[in-house]
Amino acid sequence: MPSSPEDTADHTDHHEPPGSPDSLILHATDNGVSTITLNRPEAMNAVTWDQRERVIALLAAASADPGIRAVVLTATGRGFCAGADLRGAPATGDRVPGDVARTIRLGAQRLIAAVLDCEKPVIAAVNGTAAGIGAHLAFACDLVLAAESAKFIEVFVRRGLVPDGGGAYLLPRLVGPQRAKELMFFGDPLPARDAERLGLVNRTVPDEELAATARAWAQRLAEGPTRSIALTKQLVNASLDADRATAFAAEAMAQEINMTTQDANEGVASFVERRAAKYRGI
Repeated sequence: MPSSPEDTADHTDHHEPPGSPDSLILHATDNGVSTITLNRPEAMNAVTWDQRERVIALLAAASADPGIRAVVLTATGRGFCAGADLRGAPATGDRVPGDVARTIRLGAQRLIAAVLDCEKPVIAAVNGTAAGIGAHLAFACDLVLAAESAKFIEVFVRRGLVPDGGGAYLLPRLVGPQRAKELMFFGDPLPARDAERLGLVNRTVPDEELAATARAWAQRLAEGPTRSIALTKQLVNASLDADRATAFAAEAMAQEINMTTQDANEGVASFVERRAAKYRGI
């Protein structure tokens, strides 16, 4: 099955990781912000089957919980995510045609879709190397912050593999087809500053400022009009797949729905009354 750990992680001894998924995926909620942290630093946070399922579940829970109004996705150690580690996946026996496609649909693609479909804004705080599915996990987020030491690697070509986990969908939409092909054809490391220049990263910050910056951005989002942001996310994500008439119709319907929220009424009232809005996320 395709697995795409970055070169430095290839030399790590990937035994079955100790501990439960709860220890390998740290989770904390504070003041409306859900922080999901990949916690397998000895393997550069190469994602196992159990970790992937835990992240998907936490993102779904964030969507459903009105008390959560923003999500931060980050990691411990020197790697953000070195790709997929499928050694912990359930045994499937001898491979038959269709197994690989099914594994990708139910695995990497579900993980990326969980980020794209999360109803709350998701910030990636990329603390180190993001390779393969790890890079795509960051690119799927709504906002991407990167430490200066971070780098992004479309590592699939180094293994003779086709990019999966939504890479060929995400990258052309972010940087255009030519840039996407350059990254995917060569698989060269892309430093954080260059990724910012290309539009893959919103902002690059010194390593020691990454966590505080992510927290500040998440707190601003958590204090904003949550439903309005969710509808905006849906509109933007769908925009490149829609013609103008469809996009305009979706925009009008989104505003129709949004105007039923308390936050929209508060936003208008605060403007009329010339005061700061106090949004409650409802």
